[in-house]
Amino acid sequence: MVESWITPKAAKGVDSTIAGRGLIALAPITAGDTVAVKGGHIVTTDDLHQLSESLQNSEIQIDDNLHLVARTDDEYERVMLFINHSCEPNVGFAGNILLVAMRDIREGEELTTDYALFDDYDGSMDCSCGRPTCRQAIDGHDWQRHDLQAKYHGYFSEYLARRIASSSPAQRRV
Repeated sequence: MVESWITPKAAKGVDSTIAGRGLIALAPITAGDTVAVKGGHIVTTDDLHQLSESLQNSEIQIDDNLHLVARTDDEYERVMLFINHSCEPNVGFAGNILLVAMRDIREGEELTTDYALFDDYDGSMDCSCGRPTCRQAIDGHDWQRHDLQAKYHGYFSEYLARRIASSSPAQRRV
């Protein structure tokens, strides 16, 4: 059986003030604690695009051309993390599938991540996080922004951290 793991200190699929369903802290979570481990099937980008839009939404990119995803509707709920985007996230990555608290999280607080921490794709989405530093639009290449690289140093997924480390400053966006 394919599934993701969520800390017992959080509940997934709860109504979100950001969008749809979210991941909510049921108890305080300490900075550095593991909050989730993403599960799924490893598929290529081409295979990902053959899936329904719903199943594509279960995706987390783990390397160039590789993604973790639910492949059937029956797997969707078990694989989904329901972690929404925020421009002021409280969850980052330690590797490619391990999500950790970037700071202490209060009971009742929604757990969020910045999609720039793991996504690299052509496209964008509107942001509705409502935070004071909201970027309004999230670009699939935001991981290249120097300001975000500095802000989230140590919390990018491993494959993006490798890319950032090997890129020259001239290749980064402002």
